[in-house]
Amino acid sequence: MGSSLENQVVLITGGAKRVGASICRLLHAGGAKLMIHYRTSVVEARALQAELNLQRADSVAIIQGDLLNLAVLPSLVKSTIKHFGRLDVLINNASSYYATEIGKIKQEQWQDLIGANLKAPLFLSQAAAPELRRRRGCIINITDMHVERPKKGYIVYSVAKAGLVTLTKSLAQELGPDVRVNAVAPGPVLWPEDNAQFDEVYRQRVISQTLLKRIGEGDDVAKAVRFLIQDAPFITGQVIAVDGGRSVNL
Repeated sequence: MGSSLENQVVLITGGAKRVGASICRLLHAGGAKLMIHYRTSVVEARALQAELNLQRADSVAIIQGDLLNLAVLPSLVKSTIKHFGRLDVLINNASSYYATEIGKIKQEQWQDLIGANLKAPLFLSQAAAPELRRRRGCIINITDMHVERPKKGYIVYSVAKAGLVTLTKSLAQELGPDVRVNAVAPGPVLWPEDNAQFDEVYRQRVISQTLLKRIGEGDDVAKAVRFLIQDAPFITGQVIAVDGGRSVNL
């Protein structure tokens, strides 16, 4: 692995478990220092912090915050800079995901899904922009392969993630040439937790729709994120699909 992650400071939202934790482990293995944000997953956050600090002392800190509270967002950036002295990479990974059927959509669902998947990434990126410009850093947004083919029954989530793609391209224009901004769009990578819709029949159908005939792992997304940070100095405003080819086979 190259040395460009050595001592780079990364702030990642929703980094305590699942894909977020995979991203944390891979970037940390490359030498990065991490500020891991969590909302309610305090047990997982502390365990991951302990695991990674055991490998390299004082290389990982954690911070709690509700991303729907815009007043919290600047403090995430300030706390990261105060703790590590700098901020090089922002990863907007935290997400809310659940079905919203037309005719039954509530304002609270709109505020939650748009807030977590679009509003928070915008305002957190805005808060981080001055430091990222100074460091000539980058932003990585985690979106979804369904932005081009919205998933039935998930209208608000799909709208939010589609907006995140446009936000990615807009930020690339606004923050260039100092800051690169890209996105990773996972497909079937890990199954959602506690969701009865994703039974074995559904899962096998999804797998059959991928060109690689399997689902992905958290590391597949993490490797794409690492590439965009470490090995893509001339890439900005782009979205990389990590979906086993499913998006071209639907």
